[in-house]
Amino acid sequence: MRKHRTPEQWQTLVDQQRASGLSAPQFCKQEKIGYASFCNWRKRLSDPSTDESSGPGEAGFLDLSSLMGNSPSSGSGSGSGWNIVLSLGNGVELRLSQNG
Repeated sequence: MRKHRTPEQWQTLVDQQRASGLSAPQFCKQEKIGYASFCNWRKRLSDPSTDESSGPGEAGFLDLSSLMGNSPSSGSGSGSGWNIVLSLGNGVELRLSQNG
Protein backbone atom coordinates (compact mmCIF):
# COMPACT_ATOMS: atom_id res chain seq x y z
CA MET A 1 0.00 0.00 0.00
CA ARG A 2 1.85 3.02 -1.33
CA LYS A 3 0.95 6.52 -0.20
CA HIS A 4 1.44 9.37 -2.67
CA ARG A 5 2.56 12.61 -1.07
CA THR A 6 2.68 16.16 -2.37
CA PRO A 7 5.97 18.08 -2.46
CA GLU A 8 4.69 20.10 0.51
CA GLN A 9 4.13 16.91 2.51
CA TRP A 10 7.65 15.72 1.66
CA GLN A 11 9.07 19.08 2.75
CA THR A 12 7.27 18.69 6.08
CA LEU A 13 8.75 15.20 6.51
CA VAL A 14 12.25 16.45 5.65
CA ASP A 15 11.87 19.26 8.20
CA GLN A 16 10.58 16.82 10.83
CA GLN A 17 13.54 14.50 10.26
CA ARG A 18 16.01 17.36 10.69
CA ALA A 19 14.31 18.50 13.89
CA SER A 20 13.99 14.99 15.29
CA GLY A 21 17.69 14.37 15.75
CA LEU A 22 17.24 10.93 14.18
CA SER A 23 19.27 9.75 11.24
CA ALA A 24 17.38 9.54 7.96
CA PRO A 25 17.20 5.70 8.03
CA GLN A 26 15.93 5.74 11.63
CA PHE A 27 13.34 8.42 10.85
CA CYS A 28 12.12 6.56 7.75
CA LYS A 29 11.77 3.32 9.70
CA GLN A 30 9.86 5.09 12.48
CA GLU A 31 7.52 6.86 10.03
CA LYS A 32 7.24 3.84 7.70
CA ILE A 33 8.63 5.83 4.77
CA GLY A 34 10.75 4.38 1.97
CA TYR A 35 14.32 5.49 2.59
CA ALA A 36 15.15 5.83 -1.13
CA SER A 37 12.05 7.96 -1.73
CA PHE A 38 12.88 10.12 1.28
CA CYS A 39 16.44 10.70 0.05
CA ASN A 40 15.21 11.45 -3.47
CA TRP A 41 12.73 14.06 -2.21
CA ARG A 42 15.21 15.54 0.27
CA LYS A 43 17.69 16.07 -2.57
CA ARG A 44 15.01 17.38 -4.94
CA LEU A 45 13.70 19.87 -2.38
CA SER A 46 17.15 21.13 -1.43
CA ASP A 47 18.40 21.52 -5.02
CA PRO A 48 18.05 25.20 -5.99
CA SER A 49 18.24 24.45 -9.70
CA THR A 50 14.90 22.62 -9.74
CA ASP A 51 12.76 25.73 -9.38
CA GLU A 52 15.06 28.45 -10.69
CA SER A 53 16.93 27.03 -13.67
CA SER A 54 18.20 30.45 -14.69
CA GLY A 55 18.23 32.49 -11.53
CA PRO A 56 19.91 35.83 -11.02
CA GLY A 57 23.68 35.83 -11.21
CA GLU A 58 23.79 33.03 -13.75
CA ALA A 59 24.61 34.35 -17.20
CA GLY A 60 22.80 32.62 -20.02
CA PHE A 61 25.07 34.17 -22.64
CA LEU A 62 28.58 35.56 -22.72
CA ASP A 63 29.23 38.61 -24.92
CA LEU A 64 32.18 37.79 -27.18
CA SER A 65 31.93 40.89 -29.37
CA SER A 66 35.11 42.26 -27.79
CA LEU A 67 37.02 39.41 -29.42
CA MET A 68 36.04 40.62 -32.89
CA GLY A 69 38.51 43.52 -32.81
CA ASN A 70 38.02 47.27 -32.53
CA SER A 71 35.82 47.63 -35.60
CA PRO A 72 33.88 44.60 -36.78
CA SER A 73 33.25 46.22 -40.18
CA SER A 74 36.94 46.85 -40.86
CA GLY A 75 37.23 45.24 -44.26
CA SER A 76 37.94 41.65 -45.14
CA GLY A 77 40.86 39.49 -44.17
CA SER A 78 42.43 41.43 -41.32
CA GLY A 79 44.96 39.02 -39.82
CA SER A 80 43.35 39.03 -36.38
CA GLY A 81 41.05 36.14 -35.51
CA TRP A 82 39.92 34.46 -32.33
CA ASN A 83 40.37 31.10 -30.75
CA ILE A 84 38.24 29.95 -27.80
CA VAL A 85 38.72 26.74 -25.85
CA LEU A 86 36.08 25.68 -23.31
CA SER A 87 37.16 22.93 -20.92
CA LEU A 88 34.03 20.99 -20.02
CA GLY A 89 35.69 18.53 -17.65
CA ASN A 90 36.66 14.87 -17.99
CA GLY A 91 39.07 15.80 -20.78
CA VAL A 92 36.31 17.19 -23.02
CA GLU A 93 37.09 20.48 -24.74
CA LEU A 94 35.08 22.63 -27.13
CA ARG A 95 37.27 24.63 -29.51
CA LEU A 96 36.03 27.59 -31.58
CA SER A 97 38.23 29.26 -34.16
CA GLN A 98 37.89 31.98 -36.79
CA ASN A 99 40.13 32.23 -39.81
CA GLY A 100 40.79 35.69 -41.16
